[in-house]
Amino acid sequence: MANKTVYNVAVVGATGAVGEKIIQILQDKKFPIDKIKLLSSKRSAGKKIMFHNQEITVEEATPESFAGVDIALFSAGGSVSKKLAPEAVKHGAVVIDNTSAFRMTEGVPLVVPEVNEIDLKSHNGIIANPNCSTIQMVAALKPIQEAYGLNRVIVSTYQAVSGSGIEACNELENQSKQYLDNQEMTAEILPVKGDKNHYPIAFNALPQIDVFQDNGYTFEEMKMINETKKIMHAPELPVAATCVRLPFFTSHAESVYVEVDKADVTVADLWKALDGADGVVLEDDPSTQTYPTPLSASNKEEVFVGRVRKDLDTANGFHLWVVSDNLMKGAAWNTVQIAERLIQNNWLVK
Repeated sequence: MANKTVYNVAVVGATGAVGEKIIQILQDKKFPIDKIKLLSSKRSAGKKIMFHNQEITVEEATPESFAGVDIALFSAGGSVSKKLAPEAVKHGAVVIDNTSAFRMTEGVPLVVPEVNEIDLKSHNGIIANPNCSTIQMVAALKPIQEAYGLNRVIVSTYQAVSGSGIEACNELENQSKQYLDNQEMTAEILPVKGDKNHYPIAFNALPQIDVFQDNGYTFEEMKMINETKKIMHAPELPVAATCVRLPFFTSHAESVYVEVDKADVTVADLWKALDGADGVVLEDDPSTQTYPTPLSASNKEEVFVGRVRKDLDTANGFHLWVVSDNLMKGAAWNTVQIAERLIQNNWLVK
């Protein structure tokens, strides 16, 4: 595999929101593909998807689907990944998994290429793509950590409904119409489809993303906390998160408070660290009301940072506003990036 110039690629979850984005990015980036397999659940098998002007039939994902596959990009839910990712590895594929199935598994690299690309070198066949809200935060934190150290991180998120899938987007659209027509809003999906209670998201804010844990935090919040420490190689770094779903369709925004390790750091110092950092775009000028928004970040690859300001009471404290498209950098683009870096560095072979 090391001497290949083109690769056999499988996309698992090809008909989902992230799967569709992955396919689009593979085309746009002219990823070096020999053959591509589009895989899904039995329910979605048989659908036709265009790829480089060729109509490809989506097949049901089975263990045998991965024969001859070099790279398998998974985005079909944790249970599917747990079942089929090891099978793909047995067939010789390298798996890049977009679910939470393997993120905290010891020995599985959890990677944002701009932050910890070197961790890819030690993979054993499975590489985990971090949570969408984690990805954009650590991309913004990395240049600050390198320049000035980090002593604490506190984040509050403002997350788009697309993070809960197409059904959640449809629910927001339907509820908005119901509300504007003075009808009772029906809620069946959010905050968590499998949880006991459901609440309207239209014209609302839901301080619950994923299910609650015994410690009072949600699983989404614990993902941000634990994944940040693993990605940044900072197991002792204090991290706290509050994750909130808001009624817009695309891109997550985050208010991030950080305490740096060095003294006498200024806003200008942070601007210098962030401006031009890999994968980061600084949009910060209060005099012209310049700052990123979910709409302005939509369908873009980068992580956008603005509203950088010093805390008024803590000498080494700063506040940042971080925005990125959760389906692009937060999922599909980061997945394809990992595959690109594996090839560029000749790290595909285990």
